[in-house]
Amino acid sequence: MEQNLIVYVVSDSAGETGEFVVRAAAAQFHPIHADIRRAPFIQDVSALERVIQRAKLTGGIILFTLVIPELREALIQLGRTQGVECIDLLGPLVESLERQTGKSARQEPGLNHVLDADYFRKVDAVEFAVKYDDARDTTGVLKADIVLVGVSRTSKTPLSMYLAHKKYKVANVPLVPELKPPKELFEIRKDKIIGLTIGVPYLNIIRKERLKALGLPDSAAYAATTRIEQELAYAESIMKQLDCTIIDVSFRAVEETASLIMERIRLQN
Repeated sequence: MEQNLIVYVVSDSAGETGEFVVRAAAAQFHPIHADIRRAPFIQDVSALERVIQRAKLTGGIILFTLVIPELREALIQLGRTQGVECIDLLGPLVESLERQTGKSARQEPGLNHVLDADYFRKVDAVEFAVKYDDARDTTGVLKADIVLVGVSRTSKTPLSMYLAHKKYKVANVPLVPELKPPKELFEIRKDKIIGLTIGVPYLNIIRKERLKALGLPDSAAYAATTRIEQELAYAESIMKQLDCTIIDVSFRAVEETASLIMERIRLQN
């Protein structure tokens, strides 16, 4: 039987360097297959928490190329507390270069990418995703290339950021039973809307871990199975009204879900 090794490549840039290194190392262990799952453009600790949880659930390890010290330290600490092996690819080398040169690293992700027109389109898309994240301004729904809808913790924000780096302008809207969905959702083409759903047990685990990370009891209503079932049923009813594409994000890495979304958008355009 072929043995699989799951490796999550975590980066505050595209993650190409980390993936290349994993593939080179894994080639030394043929016929073991390396299932490489990128988690690119990480910007905050909550995103790291999600990756750690996925790695823990799947028995994977993490290789990371984070140049921002705070994110590096946070991931190392999360790995220790959750029992997930985390391998720092750039940290020791950067520190060694700092000692040798007597200069401090710039600590800016993605400096190996050329600043060109394509780059600035990405910047525009990232700024759009930040501005219209979590329905802060629902007018973004009318301007977006893609609109993501779903309950809390279905990866709407990391997906928005990932797709932004692919030059898509993305708005995302949380679906909460107590809140009426914005009217703008019903004014745009259905092929621009992607509904995100997730399995109850998986979401239960994710929300409990999130509560723990916030120092709150995991028995809170937010993570209760009955509450999750209610939210998912409500979200499904709204998605049916919108007649939109629905993707199950359970056990899917962000880049995998993003690939499905981009393929769907390409087919419809």
